[in-house]
This record gives sequence, structure tokens and C-alpha cells, in this order.
Amino acid sequence: MAGVPTSPAILTPHVDALTASPHSPHLAMVAGETSGDLLAGLLLSGLQKRWPDLKAEGIGGARMQALGFKALWPSDKLAVLGYVDVLLHYREISGIRRNLKQHLLARRPDVFIGIDAPDFNLDLEASLRQAGVKTVQFVSPSIWASRPERVQKIKRSADHVLCLFPFEPALLAQHGIAATYVGHPLASMIPMQADQEAARLALGLALDRPVVAVLPGSRQAEIDHLAPPFLAAVALIARQRPGTQFIVPALPGLKAELQRLTLAAGLAEILKIVDGQSHAVLAACDVTLIASGTATLEAALFKRPMVIAYRMNRLSWWLKGRLKLQPWVGLPNILCGEFVVPEFLQDAATPAALASAVIDWLQAAESSPAKISEVQKKFTALHVQLQRDTTQLATDAIEKVLAS
Repeated sequence: MAGVPTSPAILTPHVDALTASPHSPHLAMVAGETSGDLLAGLLLSGLQKRWPDLKAEGIGGARMQALGFKALWPSDKLAVLGYVDVLLHYREISGIRRNLKQHLLARRPDVFIGIDAPDFNLDLEASLRQAGVKTVQFVSPSIWASRPERVQKIKRSADHVLCLFPFEPALLAQHGIAATYVGHPLASMIPMQADQEAARLALGLALDRPVVAVLPGSRQAEIDHLAPPFLAAVALIARQRPGTQFIVPALPGLKAELQRLTLAAGLAEILKIVDGQSHAVLAACDVTLIASGTATLEAALFKRPMVIAYRMNRLSWWLKGRLKLQPWVGLPNILCGEFVVPEFLQDAATPAALASAVIDWLQAAESSPAKISEVQKKFTALHVQLQRDTTQLATDAIEKVLAS
């Protein structure tokens, strides 16, 4: 099958290389895309402190691999967007899952930990659990936002769920699912008060001019759908607000495409593209124009006003909209239970609308500081709520699953 590794060297690693000591577990993990790799890397570092000889394999990204994780496939194989993109990649993704399942049933890890990616992980967990392998899902599927019927799949699939948000364990408990609130690791990584001046100096930005951070997403499909309207909005803002600084933190695999699009839009002189450093960019900015996703929570933890936008394939959007349970899409708004920051979705995400909303925030910073202060107050309360020793709590919960 195209795109699916079938080499015995990949699918059947030497047993000696992955057999843990009698006192250290052998784990299997699957993390999809950048945010999953980040969460898994933090978890893996904590697990390695508990069990220094721990062995782990599965699907993972650069952070996990830097910790010695054996990636049979890279995590970006699972980084697809929306129902249509999933269908386009269905044969490859289902082939990876089938081959990984066969490999893990033969190797029988002590526990399988699925990091987010519920559409991939829950089915795999169900098969492994039925075969007697203990399973943990790290990040509960957002059944409180859409597709509530997935709770039954979670119940079949996971021995335990590690939850990022405080209200989730009680919700899962109503359905007989064991769960632990571990907080969100980003809340411990990001300082309660970031040094904006130091971040600007580190990025080579002027201290006396406003900064707009532009984050059009971490997947190619997001760049395809969001970069054009984001860049057009930048052009409009630059015309109306001369002197505004614009900066984009680009993942290595997407930088060349962003540079090409920026050059084509005639913005190469005013839009600065840097390698990664998304946290420094968010710390440095006054406001961010940002794709809906985990990055919006990061922006909230940096206490930054934002304009959230999202676009996807039209059919995927129609299907997703039919399953929506809440009026909000952006995580900061969902967690605060109100429209703290504006959202522009699908056809509403026009360059003019995005530019106008960003300019509103820039003007508020100059003439209505109370408006900015109110947003910062709400995001600070959210930060406090999510700040827990995530690694310790998650490791303790996994240890209990292993002992059960």
C-alpha cells in the first residue's frame, strides 16, 4: 500500500533494542501533529524520570525522538485537516494503523498511550484493550463541544483518560470512564507574566512600534486555507497602520511555502518570518491573528488579545458545523464560556474583517486600556485554573494503570 512502511526493519525492530529492564515498562505511544508531539514529549520526559530505562515506540515527532522515542512513523503522517482530507489520506492512514496494531499485538507493550488524535487512537486502543493491553488516552476528545456520541467509543477504548481541563473528569465519570485532571502542560511552561521587551529584543523587533503576530497554522492544509486571507489582512493593516511590525513563527517544513506566499503578496519587506519560536513571538506581540487550535490557548496564556480565524474544505466545514454543540470554536472562548475574543470562521474570515478586528485591538491598546486589561484578567484566571504539575499527575495516573 502506497505510503505505508512494510519493511521488517521498520515494523519489527530487534526485540533486544526495545525490551525494558524488569523494573521499567515498555510503552507504545501515538502522537499526531505538532501539538501532540509537544504533549507527548513533556509526558515522556516525566515517565523517564520515574523509569530511567523505559522504552517507548510508536508514532511520534521530533521532540519525542529527541528523548529516545523509536518512531516507526513520524507524527506528521497523521496531520490531516477535516473530513475530506482524512478521506483523501484514508488508505495510507488506515494502513499505518493496521500495521501498527499488528506490530503492537506481537510486541505487547505494558501500556499504550494515545496522545490526542482520537479518530486514529480510539479505534487502535479498542483493539489493543480487547487483546489485554492497558490503554490510556491523554487528552479527552471534546465531547462537550461536538460529537457527544464518542463517549461510548472512549468507554470501550480507554482504561483511563488524562484530561487537560478541570470539568472533564466529572463528565466522563457520568459514563463510567475513569479519568484524572492533570492540567494543561502549557500553563506550566508559559510564565504568568511574559517579558515583552526581552522577547522583542531577541527577535530583532523595535520596542516603540506595535507588533502583530501572524499564526496561520501548523499544517499544510491550514496554510493552504488561511495564509492567503491572513496575508491579505496584513497588507490592509499595513496600509492603515504604517509602522506596524508583523512577524510569523514558521515550522521548518512550512517556512519555504510561507516565504513564497509572502513574496507573491508583496509583503517580504514588512512581514518577518522566523524559524519556530512561537512562544517568543507571542510574548513579543500586542495582538495576534491566529488559526483556531492549540496555539490560541498559548496566546491566551501569554495574555494576548487575538483574532481567531479558521477555514477548511467546504464539505468538511458543513459536516463539522452540523456536529457543533457550542457557539464558540476558539479554545479561549470555550474555556471562558464567552466571546472574549472575536472569531471569524469559513466565509466570514475575509481579509477586510480580519484586518478590522486586529486594528480594533491595536486601537484599544492606545485609547481603551481597560478593554485590554479585562481580557488579560480573564486569561490570567484561566492560566491559574490550568496550572498543575501535569507531568507528575499524569505519571502517577499511568503508574496506577500499570499496577492495576
